[in-house]
Amino acid sequence: MGKTADLTTVQKMTIDTLKKEGKTQKVIAKEVGCSQSSVSKHINREAKGRKRCGRKECTSKRDKRALEWIVKQNRFKNVGEIHKEWTVAGVSASRSTTHRRMQDMGFSCRIPRVKPLLNKRQRQKRLAWAQDKKDWTAAEWSKVMFSDESKFCISFGNQGPRVWRKTGEAQNPRCLKSSVKFPQSVMVWVSMSSAVVGPLCFLRSRVNAAVYQEVLEHFMLPAADQLYGGDDFIFQHDLAPAHSAKSTSTWFKDHGIPLLDWPANSPDLNPIENLLGIVKRKMRDARPNNAEELKATIKATWALITPEECNRLVDSMPRRIAAAIQAKGAATKY
Repeated sequence: MGKTADLTTVQKMTIDTLKKEGKTQKVIAKEVGCSQSSVSKHINREAKGRKRCGRKECTSKRDKRALEWIVKQNRFKNVGEIHKEWTVAGVSASRSTTHRRMQDMGFSCRIPRVKPLLNKRQRQKRLAWAQDKKDWTAAEWSKVMFSDESKFCISFGNQGPRVWRKTGEAQNPRCLKSSVKFPQSVMVWVSMSSAVVGPLCFLRSRVNAAVYQEVLEHFMLPAADQLYGGDDFIFQHDLAPAHSAKSTSTWFKDHGIPLLDWPANSPDLNPIENLLGIVKRKMRDARPNNAEELKATIKATWALITPEECNRLVDSMPRRIAAAIQAKGAATKY
């Protein structure tokens, strides 16, 4: 918890706004993210009309506008690079002053969210798909068997470059990092329903149509028996080349398994992506030394997934579809 002098301009404005709304100091401190004493001192200082003592700021409003423009030009620069550009612009300030001014403006250094890049045609197809599925009930979604492949790495520490953004800018296109599909690593095929997860399948080679059909034969069919028994179900997979191959389509027709039509490049619509994210977050503190230890960690973590988590994720499908319609087919927060 910071002292009163460490409160940013944004935090002070938030405190003033919440105070006017009649919120208690305890509630304000929790929402702002500072100590209750800092809130109390700031409110008392404002009530008495006292100003902060100390040296006058060395930067003007014009300097601050220049700094904000520099940050917004490339949000993935570090403080040192931003400070250098600000100095070149004629501002005399230290690196720490540069950092403080950025914080005063509301900028925080965050790990960027990853979203696929969608072209116009893909957005149109996503929107049409969402409008077609908007009236599906929870019971209908419970009959869908979701699936996906995902990579797991031995090291989870490399998050890539961070991004400077303000509160509410997490979905700003300039603050997003584009995803790369299917990087080479330990690959796993997984499935889930609204009730339980299916068995894991570790993929030893590149997934082509033949390999994928073996996975379906030896893992998907047993998983379907486990998840649905003898009841009818709909299988979901994305449009990866192995999935959309003619021989794979023929395999599904021969086995009498209906497929859920799926828009291209749409991991945000698939609840199993969130389930994989949960597993990877639970594995963050694990430090396997080799591939076999990594597989054992994945198996142990996968076994901890509860039916409640599966049900909650599948129940989110109507909200995902509504979000896709509201975004007119663009990538959503999911």
